[in-house]
Amino acid sequence: MNPIQRQVIHIDCDCFFASVEMRDNPALAQLPLAIGGDPSGRGVIATCNYVARQYGVRSAMPSAQALKLCPSLQLVRGDMQKYKQASVAIMDIIRQHAVVFEQVSIDEAYLEVAEPASALQVAEIIRKQVAEQVGVTVSAGVAPNRFLAKVASDYNKPNGVTWVPLEKVTEFVDGLDVRAIPGVGPKLEERLNADGIRTCAQLKELTLAHLIHHYGRMGATLFDRCRGIDQRPLKPERVRKSVSVERTFSQDMGTEDECLNQLPLLWQRWQERVVQAGWQQERLQPFVKVKFADFTQTTLADCHVNADLEGFQSMLRSALKRQDKQVRLLGIGARHPEQNPAQGCLF
Repeated sequence: MNPIQRQVIHIDCDCFFASVEMRDNPALAQLPLAIGGDPSGRGVIATCNYVARQYGVRSAMPSAQALKLCPSLQLVRGDMQKYKQASVAIMDIIRQHAVVFEQVSIDEAYLEVAEPASALQVAEIIRKQVAEQVGVTVSAGVAPNRFLAKVASDYNKPNGVTWVPLEKVTEFVDGLDVRAIPGVGPKLEERLNADGIRTCAQLKELTLAHLIHHYGRMGATLFDRCRGIDQRPLKPERVRKSVSVERTFSQDMGTEDECLNQLPLLWQRWQERVVQAGWQQERLQPFVKVKFADFTQTTLADCHVNADLEGFQSMLRSALKRQDKQVRLLGIGARHPEQNPAQGCLF
């Protein structure tokens, strides 16, 4: 496909979990709504609707803080199985229109179509079909590459489409804040701002050598993205490397026995995910993750231990001995064995 003709569509569900809840209970649509954990513990907001966002409620915010900002907030625990079912239905709709399809999360995907000139029309059709068949809304970005499509999909939220034609790329990108570039997190944004760089237009004034010297390997990405350049293809098949589960506890655990008592439930949840992934449990290499009360963490893997309950118990005991601290999170998981057995095992 000629790069000039290429058109990538990014489909992003609007406040997905909250949209599913409003679909099933329309009375919630006009109320501030959030999906999140217990505010009396360490619960956080997974997502919220646009009414709640007017009060300052945001994803990843502690639930207790969200309720302080918005005392009338309708806080729902959420139903992941229900959200997965809605996601499958949405992705099936998108696939029907794609010659190349890449799902990147439960609520967003990229696609390319057979006729690039019809990409905008396809995006509109997908929005309509998702609304009619699934009952939630999605927003879409249409552009010459995945970076621009991703940014564009956020422009007319909720339930909108933004098209960035090739001749408008420079104008579109010049007006973007540097934080719109994927990979520019709070720390890098702070560094860029301290250097007097707030927009892509300002970033474009710097040479490639300057950017690499000051920002390392990320400098090359900054050089391309501030010019609207992104040659990355879509990846239709994402190879899953691991299956894991974890749990954050409302109260820190102070003893080994308390932690070990949590393993059977984690083990059951993990087995369900292994089955869903179609993996053979006896061939997997297990690992455990422990996050302590001070937010430090340790991960331990052992390819000589079986991925069974006894194996996880043994590794957890070893991991807990690394630091004498209370525990706030436990996780277990496993990876496929390395393709090259000569690489050996890493602990």
